[in-house]
Amino acid sequence: MRIAILAVPDCHSLEVAGPLDVFAEAARLSAGRASYDVEVIAEQPGAIICFAGLRILPDRTIHDADEPIDTLLVAGARQLVSIRQSPALIAWLKHRAATVRRYGSICTGAFLLGAAGLLDGKRVATHWEYAPALAAAFPKASVEPDRIFVRDGPMFSSAGASAGIDLALALVEEDHGRTLALAVARWLVVFLKRPGGQSQFSAQLAAQIAARSPIEHVQQWIRDHPTADLSVAELARRAGMSERNFSRQFREDVGVTPAAYVEATRLDAARVLLEDTNLPLQRVAVACGFAGADALRRSFLRRLGLTGLDYRQRFRSTAPAGGQRQAG
Repeated sequence: MRIAILAVPDCHSLEVAGPLDVFAEAARLSAGRASYDVEVIAEQPGAIICFAGLRILPDRTIHDADEPIDTLLVAGARQLVSIRQSPALIAWLKHRAATVRRYGSICTGAFLLGAAGLLDGKRVATHWEYAPALAAAFPKASVEPDRIFVRDGPMFSSAGASAGIDLALALVEEDHGRTLALAVARWLVVFLKRPGGQSQFSAQLAAQIAARSPIEHVQQWIRDHPTADLSVAELARRAGMSERNFSRQFREDVGVTPAAYVEATRLDAARVLLEDTNLPLQRVAVACGFAGADALRRSFLRRLGLTGLDYRQRFRSTAPAGGQRQAG
């Protein structure tokens, strides 16, 4: 299976190297059953200079003779001004996307897909910082700024840098099943499914913001005990602070109120269960600290604009783990 990664100058090296390593490890760990032949394509011959200065020597250019491609991935540039949308590049991309089984983008590579007219009517993800610009540039696309990666028909798109690894793992899972994808993730020491689901704004990522130990400890307690008493009074007691001082310090360090962080944490836990199991919504709600299915539904609608059932249908894993058939 030939996979081509179109790389442009100023790209993050991880957006190219990450997927390359995923596919290479899949081939190795499957003893050749996952037969991936990966190549890097550039617009012009010569080394591609990445954002950090690393030089990547492409296997060929868009001007070389066409070879059959199964999957085409497009890596973007760190700065939008670095993305040169030459007529030749856009014409090649538009032509090739029509001939491959699937195609997609990593980070700002979505802007190249858009320039080729490939985002119209599609749901698409990119790095959260560039999501507003992508939506403004391509109003016919439905930009989902919260997602790590999105699939819409044959098109995949992902957020920046390390999200290319998430995307590549999803492709391996689609091609050869969860067992192999999990083996690759374990070998690379990354998550097959990130804690908090496929969200760029999960409580797990927000946890990296706090720098003061009492607040960090409380955040860890919340993540480890989503069904516990997580009232401000109880959390302040655990931090050894007054409620007023705890609330003020928590918001200053984390950027949200304690109540908002608790809800986000419980929502993250619910996302994972909805993506990876068939548990009924009521059991998911209780397992994640919500009062019930109605409370879970209200939280999903308020924060994501869709119900828990809608979320499961859209983002569930290709092969959910055990559990009862969903209800409600």
